Amino acid sequence: MASPTSPSAPWWRTLTKYHWFVFAVACLAWLFDCLDQQLFLLARNGAMKKLLAEGMDVKLYGGYATSIFVAGWATGGLIFGAVGDRFGRAKTLAFTVLLYSVCTGLSAFSKGWIDFAMYRFATGLGVGGVFGLSVALVADSLPEHARTGALGLLQALSAVGNITAGCVAIVLGKLEGSSIQAGMAWKYMFLIGSLPAFLCVFIMIRMKEPEKWVKARADGKLTGAKFGSYASLFGEARWRRPALLGMCLCIAGVVGLWGIGFFSPELVGDVLERSLKKDGVAADKIAQAKTVWTGVNMIVQNLGAFCGMIAFTKAAQRWGRKPAFAVAFVAAFVATVGYFQLFNGKGDIWMSFVMGVCQLSLFAGFAIYLPELFPTRLRSTGTSFCYNVGRFIAASGPFLQGKMTVWFAAGATTPEAKLAAFRNACGWMSIVFLLGLVVVLFLRETRGQPMPEDIAVPAR
Repeated sequence: MASPTSPSAPWWRTLTKYHWFVFAVACLAWLFDCLDQQLFLLARNGAMKKLLAEGMDVKLYGGYATSIFVAGWATGGLIFGAVGDRFGRAKTLAFTVLLYSVCTGLSAFSKGWIDFAMYRFATGLGVGGVFGLSVALVADSLPEHARTGALGLLQALSAVGNITAGCVAIVLGKLEGSSIQAGMAWKYMFLIGSLPAFLCVFIMIRMKEPEKWVKARADGKLTGAKFGSYASLFGEARWRRPALLGMCLCIAGVVGLWGIGFFSPELVGDVLERSLKKDGVAADKIAQAKTVWTGVNMIVQNLGAFCGMIAFTKAAQRWGRKPAFAVAFVAAFVATVGYFQLFNGKGDIWMSFVMGVCQLSLFAGFAIYLPELFPTRLRSTGTSFCYNVGRFIAASGPFLQGKMTVWFAAGATTPEAKLAAFRNACGWMSIVFLLGLVVVLFLRETRGQPMPEDIAVPAR
């Protein structure tokens, strides 16, 4: 095992120019990945209204589209995590970014529900590979003492991509009905989302594979150690247990976010529409206002996310990973139930900030904790497995939420009753955060521990 170093200087002051280059590229790949995710959430309702046939439920099929996207995400994570360990993090990361950027752009040209779902699945394949590859790249390239702070910041900067998506929605919302045809803003969101990620690929060409991975790969060929092998990950008890526990940990956070938290635009839009209709606002103005305010909600929620992820990073460094996760899961449960039960208008937008702090802080924990569970030869594989395989289960979250909403709304004839059903469905689903709290009891603490290795690797 390599011993960690603990210089007195802040972690960022000891990085070389190349360290900063690797860190910046990994952050941009994940930032643009998150930009595309959020643009999909903001464009989802508008796309469904244009692509679905008359009488098809927009919220139900919006849930289906999200489930398909998340299933593609899970599949891509499993495939490209292993490919990254076997053939290199840098080149595999460049390919996944190219895949999700191209398919995001193609989503704008969808003609119906089926081809839209196909593009979302393909986008998910690329999106799924980015997290594990970016995290493994940073963990293997930067000095040991810089790892926790760098990975926490990498995840926190994803909020910048989310906030950018909110800004795009606000601008397009203001242009809708004038420069942009009413109801067509969703197409422009997908086109805009594809451009920065596509340009990022050209920067990645300059990036080399981490020296640590190159050396480990060479030694592994001599010893017969398998890289990117699921048989090795699950065939050895010392890696199987953390893989399964890490997966369960991520399931709670991912289901909570994608099955509940990321449906906040629907709540904000419905509440605002009800309010504006009571005020006698024209229908075209209502559509514009909903687009703008869902963008505002996204910005506020992700400002909270940035603060929450930085706070989690500090807490994990000071008190340990397990205490930080325990507090975060309890906070996420309370904040999510409170938000979906009590949000009633523009004056309650601060609740989005609080929910963002509590829900998204968990994801800084995933970035910090997961690579600390696996050796270099399985780091991308194990991290991607934990973070993404749970998405096969998480993919049922939006579907279940849609079904629960329909169930709670049985016999409901008024918009108010249907909105109440949506609130209740999200409230009951928030219990998933408490399941994460149970998983924390079985985790091992990694604060202050060296990264695990089972073959020789160079010290950094």
